[in-house]
Order: sequence, then C-alpha cells, then structure tokens
Amino acid sequence: MSAFSAPIAEQIWDMKYRFKDAGGKPIDETVEDSWRRVARALASVEKTPEVWEAKFYDALDGFKFLPAGRILAGAGTERSVTLFNCFVMGTIPDSMGGIFDMLKEAALTMQQGGGIGYDFSPIRPKGAEVKGVAADASGPLSFMDVWDAMCRTIMSAGSRRGAMMATMRCDHPDIEDFIIAKQDSARLRMFNLSVLITDPFMDAVKNDGSWDLQWNGKVYKTLKAVDLWNKIMQSTYDFAEPGVIFIDRINEKNNLNYCETIAATNPCGEQPLPPYGACLLGSINLATLVSDAFGANAVLDEAKLNDLVATAVRMMDNVVDASRFPLPQQEAEAIAKRRIGLGVTGLADALLMVGERYGSVKAASVTERWMGQIAKAAYSASARLAAEKGAFPLYDAKAFLDNDSMMSMDEETRELVATHGIRNALLTSVAPTGTISLYAGNVSSGIEPVFAYSYTRKVLQNDGSRSEEEVVDYAVDLWRQKFGDKELPAHFVNAQTLAPLDHVRMQAAAQKWIDSSISKTINCPEDISFEDFKEVYMAAWDQGCKGCTTYRPNDVTGAVLSVSETTESAPEVDTGADVVYIAEPLDRPEALDGHTYKMKWPESEHAIYITINDIIMNGQRRPFEVFINSKNMEHYAWTLALTRMISAVFRRGGDVSFVVEEMKAVFDPRGGAWVRGKYIPSMLAAIGSVIEEHMIRIGFISGEGQHLKADPASEVIHLGTQKRGKSCPSCGGMGLQMVEGCMTCMDCGHSKCG
Repeated sequence: MSAFSAPIAEQIWDMKYRFKDAGGKPIDETVEDSWRRVARALASVEKTPEVWEAKFYDALDGFKFLPAGRILAGAGTERSVTLFNCFVMGTIPDSMGGIFDMLKEAALTMQQGGGIGYDFSPIRPKGAEVKGVAADASGPLSFMDVWDAMCRTIMSAGSRRGAMMATMRCDHPDIEDFIIAKQDSARLRMFNLSVLITDPFMDAVKNDGSWDLQWNGKVYKTLKAVDLWNKIMQSTYDFAEPGVIFIDRINEKNNLNYCETIAATNPCGEQPLPPYGACLLGSINLATLVSDAFGANAVLDEAKLNDLVATAVRMMDNVVDASRFPLPQQEAEAIAKRRIGLGVTGLADALLMVGERYGSVKAASVTERWMGQIAKAAYSASARLAAEKGAFPLYDAKAFLDNDSMMSMDEETRELVATHGIRNALLTSVAPTGTISLYAGNVSSGIEPVFAYSYTRKVLQNDGSRSEEEVVDYAVDLWRQKFGDKELPAHFVNAQTLAPLDHVRMQAAAQKWIDSSISKTINCPEDISFEDFKEVYMAAWDQGCKGCTTYRPNDVTGAVLSVSETTESAPEVDTGADVVYIAEPLDRPEALDGHTYKMKWPESEHAIYITINDIIMNGQRRPFEVFINSKNMEHYAWTLALTRMISAVFRRGGDVSFVVEEMKAVFDPRGGAWVRGKYIPSMLAAIGSVIEEHMIRIGFISGEGQHLKADPASEVIHLGTQKRGKSCPSCGGMGLQMVEGCMTCMDCGHSKCG
C-alpha cells in the first residue's frame, strides 16, 4: 500500500525529493527508500549510527517530521549541494571591490542551491560623493540590479532559481526609492524586499514626529515619520511589497545578542541571521499527532510530541556536521552556533481536528500552549545533547540564561541548561512549508489557516492533454473518511474567509515561543480600506510580532482564491482556465499587426531591429512571430535561428511568456552592459527585454514574473468564485497563489521558497 494519501503528494516526491541518477532513473524506488536514505545520512555522524538510523526513520515514517526540502532531496546523495535552505551573506562593504567580492560569494552560494539575504544599507546613497574619482555614487539600488541579473543566471538545485531577500534600514537616504523599486514590473524580480523598521521610527510614527534619513552621520533629508510609514503601507497595499521587519525587536530578543547583530533575514523572513548565518529548517507535522480526530476526546498527543521534538532536534543538529557549505565562512558560523529552525506544519488542520476555530481567542491560546510545549521540549533536548556532545562553541552561560527565551522556560528546563549548557543557540522557527505540506498529504502549511478545503487540479499528460483531479485538505479528507458527505462544522474556516486581525492574533500567539521568526502571509480582502490595512501592521507591532507580510489581491498583485457568498461548501478551483494548450501551430493570417523596435547594444556598431507581429485569440492580443535584423553580418546566423525558434514557440499558443524569462537569464561570460541605467547581462537578454516590453504593451503579461493577463470576459469562474491566479513558471498553469509569503502553484506544487 502506498504511503501517499493523494496523487499530488507522490508527484511532489517524485519531482522534488526522489533520488535519481544523472539520467533520471530512480534510485529511491519508494518514499520509504527516501526516508531510509535521509535517516542513514543523518545518523552517520553518530557513535552508534545503526541505533539512531532506526530512530530517525521512525520520525520520518508517516510524514510526522518533515525536514526541509534541501535535506529530503540532498541527504545521502553525495551530491555537491548544501542541506541548508538559505543564508544571509556577509556585510557589504562600501567599496567597489568589496561589493563585487560579495556578488561572487552570492553566486557561489546560489550555485549550491541556497537562497540568500542581504542588507544593502551599508552602501552609500545615490548622489553621495565618491572620493578620489570625482564622481557621485550610484546608490544601493543600482547594485541590487546587478545582483538581480546574476541571480537570473544561477539555477538552484532542483531546477529552481535562487531566491533573494534585500533589506534596507528605514533611515537610509535611499529608502523612498527602495520602497517603490518593484513597482517597475521589469525590475528586481528575483528579490523579496523588506524595510528594517527600528523602535525609534515606530515611536516617531505613533507620536507624529520627524524622521531623519542619514548615512555615515550625515542627514540627507528630514520628513515626517508617518509620511514615510504611509509610503511603505501604500506600496504594500498596492503591490504587496515591501515587507516590514521590526529589526530592533529581533536583536533585543535574539538569544545571541551578546555576540552578534542581525541586519537581514533569509528570503522568506523566518530566519533573521547574522553575516554568513544559515537557516537549517524542519517541521513537526501536528496533524499526524491528534488522536480521536473530530471526536469528543480529540487531543494532541503530548507524549508523542515531546519524543518527536527530541528526535527532530538531534537530526537537525546532525545536519550541521553532515552538510556541505558553499563558503568556509558559512561553515564556521554554523559550527560556532549550531543554529536550527524547528517549526510546525499542519497547525490549522490539528486545530480543526480538536474542534477549534483558527483565529479565535481559544485557538490562539491552544496554539500558544502547543508552541510552548515544542519550545520547552526542544530546549530540553538540546541541553541533553550538550551533556553528551558539548555546548555550541560560543555558549556564554550567564548571557544565555538571561535571554528572553530562557526566561520564559519552566524551572526544570532552565536547570537543565544551567547544568549542561545547550547544544544549539537558537532552536525554533516557522518556515514556509508549501511544498513539503503537499508532499505530506496536503496538510495546512506552517501556521497558516487552511488555504482551500478542496480544488480541482489540472495535470498535464504526456500526450499534451490535461486530466483533472481533486486536491483535498488533509483534515477535510479525514472528515470525509469518517463522516462521508456530512456538512463541515461551523469551526471550519479558511484563509479566504478569515479576518486579517485573526491572522495577526495567531502569528502573535506563536511568536511568543519562537526564538527566531515566522513566515506568514496575512490575507486581506481586496476591498479592505487603506486605514484598516494599516491597522493590521500596527496590530502586529503592538502584539509583539517580529515582522509582517500581507497580501491583498488586486489587478496588480493578482488574485487569490475566494469563496462565493452563494456557495455553501468549499470552492473547487479550475486553476487552468482559459489557458490555450495546443499541439498544432496556429494558422497564419495573411496580414498581421505588429511593432518594430530599435535596439542599440553598446558593443555593436549597428542597431538591431526587432519586429513582433501579433494575433488576436479569444479577444486577447498575443505575440505570433518575431523577426530580428541587423546590418552586422556577424549576427546573421544566430539571429535567424533565434527568429525561427521563438516564432515556432509563439505559434504553438499557450503561455509563451517563459521565453522572456529564459532569454533574460542568458549571461555573457565576456560581460554585459549598462543600458538606460540598468545592467543587462547579454545581448540576448536585451532582446528578451524588448520582447517583454512588447508583451506588456499589448496586455499579454502584467506585473512581475511574466504572467498572462486575465481575459475580462472570463474573469469569474462559477465553481465558487475565483479570480484566476498568475501563470506558473514551472508548469504554465494559472494556479499561482500567495501562501506564506511565497507564490506557490496549486497545479504542480512549484514554490519560489520551497
């Protein structure tokens, strides 16, 4: 009997985590083989590996403990990849040589599959004097463009492009430009952006005070703090970026504030890290630990939870010794502090099973109790590990025992740490778990509410056709198994029907026991007023959160799943609606409308002319063919080949916007060029940018990431009510939804963060 409860779970395993040889032949025959491979690899550093391999396998069996995707995919394969998900890189020096040294380190890290975070605040602002060269500085955003271009060329392990987080302090002189940078749909696509918000800034906002934008002691501008706050809020309201990180709170509550200062996070925000810090992630699947689900005696099995947490801590600690690292500085940092990020998934499902309504005061109280138990079990397990293997090298007993996390612990746990020290400097975090949650049977992600009770997933077959299958939430499926078609109880809620402040309540409840941070998206209705929207962020600040990320569906950001007011049951979603997939090329009409663009590449004597002709299908204008011409005969062969290849792709129909993404990712080893203030990595990338501009001009794509614009005539799908999502870069379906701060495909499971 298969260990998988749903076809999508097996497909995710096969696509993401199953070990295969270079030719694609499976080495892991079953998921049990994958569990055995991971258990053996992590037990290999133990003195009695055979004993711990069995214990580790039992934790993985049944999807009870879910190591992060890097571990599932890489452990035991002997491949040159890191088992750490993400890194915060070294502090960027304010010098040209130092900046490009950091760029090289970023490329080497992403080459091994790690996402990265950077604070760009140390770079002098635009217009500042550059001594010795009689020039003005171009500012941090210009260098972010270089990072963005680099990231496009690096494919992460598992064919996933690298993810990056860029932060900037709220007092940097270029902060206003940073806030609106991604409103240019062609800029900084590979970055998530977050503003580092300080305590003095929040005090100034609340007291209607002034605020200085300064760098290196020089004040460049003074404005009202509330005006800058409103600018952040307006951009987030309209464009879903930037996020907000309460950086002083993070540093104050950091277990290691006696030996490190944090200025950035990993790409999804759950791990605030020092320079060269790494996030090592794993999740306890709470949905598997509830006994008598939906019954009168439904309860989370606390004894099983304690045992599972202890095993998970040991497994994750072993990853530090079993993993490769892209850079020696990252290895040294990881070994010095042995930081891990143990979190949860399936929280919302577990709450449903014990009869609690996610977002309620009672559910928040239950969540706080469960998270507290996990934290205490993790700290106790780490203290026992320290007795056996030694405390982390930078452990300072007095400083550590005085931190906020230890002050919250019960006396028994404090005594254990005081006696033995502790193996891991930080232990708890809540990461995005979209992909591994699907792999575990579509349990609810992280601490998020259930996203949708069920939806229809379109699966692309080898012959080009598409079949449909229902994807059902884990708890809903369990309810159906027990009660058939009986109506769902009133306490069943999902992300689309939940009030934003209920989201905040749950995040704040969990944060009390999380010593790192939490990746969570607060879904807001499209019609929420701007004042109510701002209140969400102020509530997050007032309730002790370390950051806040929201998502409000609109024409710019795209839509999320919504429930029709006339639909009593959970909606089914057709995430592939109106996308044309055809095997035969479209017929060419005798006459076509188009545009010709002139492109001048700095290294070429002659201009290149790019003509793009369009066809109209279902009322939507779409590119049909491309012609590329130049007087420079050196370009003739490859431009002719490119013309024929792109035109052939366009004439097949469907979502062809991936052509732009692929072309813009082409890197010329001889170097790119600066064109109109932007760094373009190659002439091919420049042509891709022209095609992208044309697609935007005709309305074929909009927003970031090359997404098909919705056809207004088919905006609403009457299976419930659902505005269609964005186009997935992996499968081409229209199923991208915002989950835990990451665009996640409900068709194929692709996630930017997972």
